[in-house]
Amino acid sequence: MTPREPPATQRTGVSTRACTLPDGRTVAYALAGDPTGTPLVLHHGTPGSRLFAAVCDSTATEAGVRLVAPDRPGYGRSSPPPRGWSMANWGDDVRELLATEEIAAETPVRVPHVGFSGGGPFALAAATPGDRVGLVGTVVPPAETGLARLASIPFAVRLLFRLSKPLARLRGAEAVVNQYTDRSVSPAVADAVAADFREALRQGASAVAREARLFAEVSIDRESDGLTVRAWHGFDDENAPIGPVRELLDEVNGTVIPVESDHLGTFLDRQRDIFDWATG
Repeated sequence: MTPREPPATQRTGVSTRACTLPDGRTVAYALAGDPTGTPLVLHHGTPGSRLFAAVCDSTATEAGVRLVAPDRPGYGRSSPPPRGWSMANWGDDVRELLATEEIAAETPVRVPHVGFSGGGPFALAAATPGDRVGLVGTVVPPAETGLARLASIPFAVRLLFRLSKPLARLRGAEAVVNQYTDRSVSPAVADAVAADFREALRQGASAVAREARLFAEVSIDRESDGLTVRAWHGFDDENAPIGPVRELLDEVNGTVIPVESDHLGTFLDRQRDIFDWATG
């Protein structure tokens, strides 16, 4: 299957492609970093999109990493999921994507995955035995985050993010960044984070509401199945508590690396370490 290139947002070092799944759905994904480097699947947050790859494009290039960052169903340019779709099905979608990029043939044993925030559980779901999985500021279902608590009122989640998109455009990139970190970031990072947020809501907020319900209701698989898991988590992370992460990593014999930072700050501070470990 040959990937097609839709009319897409092009950013420095980041391009968009799309593949068609066997059931006819489309999964859009970004390619970033070193095009000849070690493939790594980057799972965006909730909400988020493939454009999150722009936040770490230059670091991936320096680290010799070829980023593949898909839009999950209903985000960005990816089709909404069919009825009954679950986290477990995300692994099938990702494997089809990797086959499209001929990555499965290049690395038949191991493809590393990195999940940021709400992308953490999906990174674990997509990984196969032998893979390394890096979790950064991850949510651990069943979660008690503010978004997960709102999940009991789905229309409230949809309304919140319907209002958030125009407000983000009106107030600018800094207002979006402030949802994830208290620190000042470069204009390039702020623009990338804001673009990721806006693209996440291209199709509305249904995907956010669906994932919020998943995080509130499901239990993450505590069996590592041959995975090697490491988590980087900020002491000051107000978006996702560190306690459940410690418990999860204990159960899967993984390692938690506490960071003196907050939610997005942890990713910004440690992205090179994360890529080096995942592809090492």
